[in-house]
Amino acid sequence: MSNGLPVIRNVANMELVGGRPVVDFVNTLSDRALPTPLERLSSYDELLHWCLREELIDRPEQARLRRLAAAHPRKAAVALAQARLLRELLFQLFAASAEGRVPAPELRTELNDWLVQAARRRRLEPSAGGLRWLWVRGDQELDWMLWPLAWSATELLGSDDVGRLKECAQDDCRWLFLDLSKNRSRRWCSMEQCGNRAKAKRHYERRKS
Repeated sequence: MSNGLPVIRNVANMELVGGRPVVDFVNTLSDRALPTPLERLSSYDELLHWCLREELIDRPEQARLRRLAAAHPRKAAVALAQARLLRELLFQLFAASAEGRVPAPELRTELNDWLVQAARRRRLEPSAGGLRWLWVRGDQELDWMLWPLAWSATELLGSDDVGRLKECAQDDCRWLFLDLSKNRSRRWCSMEQCGNRAKAKRHYERRKS
């Protein structure tokens, strides 16, 4: 494509390499450094499919939300737009942390606004053996799955694991991941993809020289 619009692919074949669902969520836009990034959240249905893969929703909830989206397509479009806005906010926050920078105040304020909305939807409810946190949603809410993602982002940014956030060393990739290796030596989001591309490039340059 030459118009700079994202290339569209679905989430079915997306590698989940982030280490946490919220990091994989940020990676649903790939090849950010290229003129035509790769968009996987191309529709509300793709958002639901991604949530199912990451076990944020189950199949009955996916079917219910699909029916609701079909009855209210405009609301579904707004929910998808909100998901993309949250994703880009989290990318900026996570990328800054991966580079050892303190995220800009306006980014922190925006995430805090999401957190306030998410907190209103959390409840402690009885469960076998005690209490547990549950997400309380309205029957007409098409974007409720974004609140757990916003909450998870704040937990990651406020934890020791934030120091393990890295950006793929492949220049045009910009996928993020948690480096859980013992010596924190992981460089690529995926050795099979970006790691092999880097090896092939080095081999080509050696032969060329």
